[in-house]
Amino acid sequence: MTATTPVRSAAGWASTVRLDPRYLPVLGTFVVLALMLAIGGTRYDNFLTPIVYSNLFINNAHLIALAVGMTFVILTGGIDLSVGSVLALSTVIIASLLEAGWPVAVVLPVAVLAGSVIGLAHGVMIQVFGVQPFVATLAGMFFARGLCFVIAPESIPISDPAFTALAGWDSWMGYFRTTTAVVIALVLVAIGFVVLHYTRFGRTVYAIGGGEQSAMLMGLAVARTKVGAYVVSGTCAALGGMLFAMGNRSGYALNGVAMELDAIAAVVIGGTLLTGGTGFVLGSLLGVLTLGTIQTVIQFEGNLSSWWTKIVIGVLLLVFVVLQRALSLRKT
Repeated sequence: MTATTPVRSAAGWASTVRLDPRYLPVLGTFVVLALMLAIGGTRYDNFLTPIVYSNLFINNAHLIALAVGMTFVILTGGIDLSVGSVLALSTVIIASLLEAGWPVAVVLPVAVLAGSVIGLAHGVMIQVFGVQPFVATLAGMFFARGLCFVIAPESIPISDPAFTALAGWDSWMGYFRTTTAVVIALVLVAIGFVVLHYTRFGRTVYAIGGGEQSAMLMGLAVARTKVGAYVVSGTCAALGGMLFAMGNRSGYALNGVAMELDAIAAVVIGGTLLTGGTGFVLGSLLGVLTLGTIQTVIQFEGNLSSWWTKIVIGVLLLVFVVLQRALSLRKT
């Protein structure tokens, strides 16, 4: 009897530490990111350096903001196709108002508020009028992009001293460089994580994605939360535009073209199910870093077209969608 007791204990311990299937896509993203970094480090000189890691965050700060907002929407089972256009609208509003002499302290809240209002309009159309998320946000995409051209058909440079000082701030944390845009993006990730996992609003977002009718029967605030998710997405898209303007120092109507697809790809690669109910903001951050690493590898290769970035992302996205489907079938 004593000889078999340790065996049973080991089996019981193994059953208790079995990995939750919800974390498998995120774990897969982490493994892919680690493999790409390892391959890049062995293939290219100066690849595994702090400046490369810093640039991953600096160059993709705006995409991190978009991915945070997109995570909320996809968790409810919806989609937001307007985030790239809202990003462009935010840059145009910032550039045009600064050119008109408005103070930065007023311009930035106005730009963010514009994104929030567009997100609110999406949520109302979807929840109150029963419009499909694809159609509602597609309309918002055309509206925001057209408004960009109405406000400023040409690129507007940003030379305001206060905005330039804000955008140009940076700091070195050891060997790692950080900027204002990176700090804002990481704060957004932290806020998104706390909201989704430690607030009633976040738990309701997950419940809606798991089953909207069940959430309604449980007495949860489905309508308010669903509208709120699109407000979050619109706000994050406008903040992404602000971060994009900090990097480019200009506002242009053609900024962010097809960037909504990059945001969706980052969220899905980060482990969020397109059907909703399962996903993590930190996984979306890993998804953005994975896309950025792919682009960095292509750049280090030197002789490859930049379109290979899209090809690799497409293949990786397909793999993760198939993995999600397999996990869903296993669960059912």
